[in-house]
Amino acid sequence: MINRELIRIKIVQLTYAYYQNGNRNMDNAEKELLFSLSKAYDLYNFLLELIVAVTREERHRYDVMNQRAEREGAEPPSNKFVNNQFATQLEENNMLNEFIEVKKLTWKNDIEFVRKLCNQIEQSQVYQDYMADADDSYEADREVWRKLYKQLVQDNPDIDTLLEEKSLYWNDDKEVIDTFVLKTIKRFDKANKSKQELLPEYKDMEDREFARKLFRATILNADSYQRYMSTASRNWDFSRLAYMDVVIMQIAIAELTTFPGIPATVTINEYVEMAKVYSTPRSGGYVNGMLDNIARYLNEQGIIAKDLPERKSKYRDHHKN
Repeated sequence: MINRELIRIKIVQLTYAYYQNGNRNMDNAEKELLFSLSKAYDLYNFLLELIVAVTREERHRYDVMNQRAEREGAEPPSNKFVNNQFATQLEENNMLNEFIEVKKLTWKNDIEFVRKLCNQIEQSQVYQDYMADADDSYEADREVWRKLYKQLVQDNPDIDTLLEEKSLYWNDDKEVIDTFVLKTIKRFDKANKSKQELLPEYKDMEDREFARKLFRATILNADSYQRYMSTASRNWDFSRLAYMDVVIMQIAIAELTTFPGIPATVTINEYVEMAKVYSTPRSGGYVNGMLDNIARYLNEQGIIAKDLPERKSKYRDHHKN
């Protein structure tokens, strides 16, 4: 589940923090990186557990309404949503239950938030269409939860506030983790019952090693990388770069030089996108042009051997002095 996109984001954040922190201890910084990645996996499971928490609250509401209907001789409420086949399968999932038990993650202390979310779900058009539809297939049950998650959980400021209070890491992680939750919902198969596999923490140990090697290279070879930046960017106004831009380029150079199997264009594109998100409005253009120059310089010096697209005029002229 922890993919290279998330790893790169974490390394940008923690490298910046490393230089802001007066006590620069590489071993402690590496532990912090791995811990922050593990917290992302906690959030993945916690957000899946939110679906279970909503289902249990809805089940409680159904029981109350059903008892009232029995007393009053009224028509009983529909049990379609509380018996949603996807949600009940997730509730019984072995991997989720084991993880939640070990980590002691629970929504019980946030029951008011869960109740508010239930109200929002019940008022949504997605829910009302689902309840009115005669389709009682597993696929329909899974799809309604995919839609509800996208509409009411993926972009919910109340959840963002709650998560920020619970962990310093979670608010920054949620946008990426939401995509993994939606992917998991889509992958669920009725035939797997409680043994349905969730996404693993790491796809393989290679990704964990990627995180460790990239972070260590970024910090330990900083002087060399900054010389590359200075040499390759003589025609650029280096003083106009934000400090975050320098950090991002330092990590990009670490990736270019440490991982020969990753294409240069992939590396450049990844860090240009991060510059757009984490730095100034102009940073995407600066970082793009400078990394292109740096990659060509590294190729010319024999430091790397990677294919690069034919140089376009904007790389020669854009943002130069």
